[in-house]
Amino acid sequence: MEYTTVTDTIAAGRELDDLAPVYEAVFAEPPYNEGARDVAEFLERYQRERKTPGFRLVLAREDGELAGFAYGLPLASTTGWWSGFLDTDLPEEFTREDGHRTFVVMELAVLANHRGAGIGRALHTALLDGVTAERATLTVRPEAPAAAWYERLGYELVGLTQPWDGAPVYQSMIKPLQP
Repeated sequence: MEYTTVTDTIAAGRELDDLAPVYEAVFAEPPYNEGARDVAEFLERYQRERKTPGFRLVLAREDGELAGFAYGLPLASTTGWWSGFLDTDLPEEFTREDGHRTFVVMELAVLANHRGAGIGRALHTALLDGVTAERATLTVRPEAPAAAWYERLGYELVGLTQPWDGAPVYQSMIKPLQP
């Protein structure tokens, strides 16, 4: 497996044709059951997020074919990331962002026929390699197998969130990066 990290916004844009079918295949599976509208929203969001300073994309390719990817970016001071919690009120000190404090793992996807070979772990490690943020965060559906996997990677539950009207409930998780 060959891993490549992309930080250039233009190069990241060129990868979208390869990312889209992997995203579509992975998130069509239960419990996500995403469809065409969800894929279109992913494409639109990715096009915005790849332009964020500090954006990172990691690709896993086998014989030139994309097997998985992960990408993330720092949370801006204007983020709404820490809003919409259903079961907790977070203190202002916890939610304060400055564009450097927290790196969010936005997506991590590995095709089904490549799972169980350590690709997800390698993508996650490469994505955070060299990130100088104090912590990493992500959201995951509680019923997804990935929820337990992220716990094994050292993430801890912050609380349950519903980030937009009609959205499923997600676990918001956090992991310290700096001692």
